[in-house]
Amino acid sequence: MDEVHEERSQPLDQEEDNEIRTESAAFVQGEPPQDGNGPPKVDSEVEVLHEKVTKQIIKEGHGQKPSKYATCFLHYRAWTESTLHKFEDTWNEQKPVELVLGKEKKEMTGLAIGLSSMKSGERALLHVGWELGYGKEGSFSFPNVPPMADIIYEAELIGFDETKEGKARGDMTVEERIGAADRRKMDGNALFKEEKLEEAMQQYEMAIAYMGDDFMFQLFGKYRDMALAVKNPCHLNMAACMIKLKRYEEAIMQCNVVLAEEENNAKALFRRGKARAELGQTDAAREDYLKVRKFAPEDKAVARELRLLAEHDKALYQKQKEIYKGIFGPRPEPKPKRTNWLVLFWQWLLSLFYRLFKRERYKAD
Repeated sequence: MDEVHEERSQPLDQEEDNEIRTESAAFVQGEPPQDGNGPPKVDSEVEVLHEKVTKQIIKEGHGQKPSKYATCFLHYRAWTESTLHKFEDTWNEQKPVELVLGKEKKEMTGLAIGLSSMKSGERALLHVGWELGYGKEGSFSFPNVPPMADIIYEAELIGFDETKEGKARGDMTVEERIGAADRRKMDGNALFKEEKLEEAMQQYEMAIAYMGDDFMFQLFGKYRDMALAVKNPCHLNMAACMIKLKRYEEAIMQCNVVLAEEENNAKALFRRGKARAELGQTDAAREDYLKVRKFAPEDKAVARELRLLAEHDKALYQKQKEIYKGIFGPRPEPKPKRTNWLVLFWQWLLSLFYRLFKRERYKAD
């Protein structure tokens, strides 16, 4: 059952063929690269790919390397080597770039040479001479690259499609693009069942790349429904994996993409609730769970999560109570007053004088 609107009939803590079971997942995908002030420091061996292109591996990949006319999906950052000015970063937009080897733009020639030497999942540092980059003239539009600028790329090959004719997404029909995305989704599910978790995440990301914003904007009616039936489960699967990886903010982002299309998607609300709960956003998590309960009032997973939130709130209250008790402490017991014998003596002496005075006055009367 692949259609999104039918998945609500299933328990929310179980998955269908179009999604994945994540209870046993320990590792899915490495942490995304950290964006420092410049290119990462790499100690691996320098590999000469071309007179103007060298490569250092940051993270090893797996499988085969793409051949000519393969459609590659990648993320990259780019700096000018002389000034370390970063002029492009595709990770910021969370949208992979598509590049067909052998049909790339002239300024991407050096990057394409680097990609052709990489395996799926590999991340590498590439040094590209200006002759295979933006050339003698540079670029004064977007991106802004000065003339004769050597380039440093931090690139990651997410994966690739081997197509003899080098058919890019833009040249495919709607049915072809949806079909290609669906195959990636199914490949991701199969890889997950084999516990090849990193590769599964890459397949889902490539499936989503086929369903970019520019493509979705053009669809309506049955074609839009067909595309969403592939795209949304991929986002939900990514969210489930990220929760297991404790990358809760990213999981929330994936759920938000689905909720922007389907505000009442039960699984997106449920998984966003789990991510929010893990971040300590209990009020927001409870709000998500209560929305889910409207659509699945008998679902045990929702009841369990609400119960866990209530127990968490109770435990937090008790902890705060103990903290405050420790800060202010119990009310001190009144200390017994020490006997001041000097004061007692003077009180006795005054009392004696007073009695003697009254006796003498009585005799006088």
